[in-house]
Amino acid sequence: MFDMIDLPTIWAGLLAVTVLIYVLLDGFDLGIGILYPFLDKDKERSTAMNTVAPVWDGNETWLVLGGGGLMAAFPMAYGIVMSALYMPILAMLIGLVFRGVSFEFRWRHPSHEGIWDIGFFAGSFIATFAQGIVLGAFVQGINVEGRAYAGGWFDWLTPFSLFTGASLVVGYAFLGAMWLIMKTDGGLRDRLYTMALPLMSAVFASTAVTSLWTPFLSPEIFDRWFALPNALYLSPVPVLAAILAWRLFVNLKRRNDNKPFFLAMALFVLSYGGLGISIYPYVVPRAITVAQAASPDGSLGFMLLGAVVFLPLILMYTGYSYWVFRGKVKEGEGYH
Repeated sequence: MFDMIDLPTIWAGLLAVTVLIYVLLDGFDLGIGILYPFLDKDKERSTAMNTVAPVWDGNETWLVLGGGGLMAAFPMAYGIVMSALYMPILAMLIGLVFRGVSFEFRWRHPSHEGIWDIGFFAGSFIATFAQGIVLGAFVQGINVEGRAYAGGWFDWLTPFSLFTGASLVVGYAFLGAMWLIMKTDGGLRDRLYTMALPLMSAVFASTAVTSLWTPFLSPEIFDRWFALPNALYLSPVPVLAAILAWRLFVNLKRRNDNKPFFLAMALFVLSYGGLGISIYPYVVPRAITVAQAASPDGSLGFMLLGAVVFLPLILMYTGYSYWVFRGKVKEGEGYH
């Protein structure tokens, strides 16, 4: 039934989209946690949290889908990646747990609000930094021999992975700022506008450094971006990034509340696409290809039938949730 379909590539695409949706959706609410220390304790923090109260649980669904999908569709890659990146992945999960607990308990124990505020910030920061480390360690490559991880316990700890960790913290904070500009007004929105341009500058600088650093991690990546004729084919990527950056700057200067958030998301999509260009067709960079790591076609085909049914339903429910809770969140209002 599935003999004429390239199921491994289809599943690689589905998982890539799932992870991208997670980055976009959970990125801005993690970013709000990262910005927490810079917000006023009395009202601004509560308003900021209320902007994501209806949707933050659903945003994390995509991380579960991505991890579960990787285990089911590419079990070899799952085993190798988890073995290589166990510590930062564990740190990410612990950070997400602390962030979630702090989110819920902040409303139920007002007398300990300060403790939960610290937990919300620390959980968001740790989870984001760990995600960036995982990304950097993944892109720079994993030591594989045969079908197993052959590296050490701390191979993930490199200058590049630490830099990508810091870069993702800045990137999520920027996404969070753009979300709050779109969802709030008054003093909180004005405060975020004062942060926006410095954050945007930091995002562009870190993105530029990462983009220039990545090709030097591997001759294969370097040739993909700079050897002819590939360089000509891929030249629209930096051009489009420059256009998006300019439009983002213009709309922030004009204080257009809605457009900056979607332009920032478009920049994340473009950066994610550049990452995909750098590593495809590998599911473990420069070690294991998509085809080598894939489950049998029968298993992939059976799972694809379920994905065709349930992924659109999840997307529709997610879109409906954002539609229902659209608009500005006023100070003192909330959904908790």
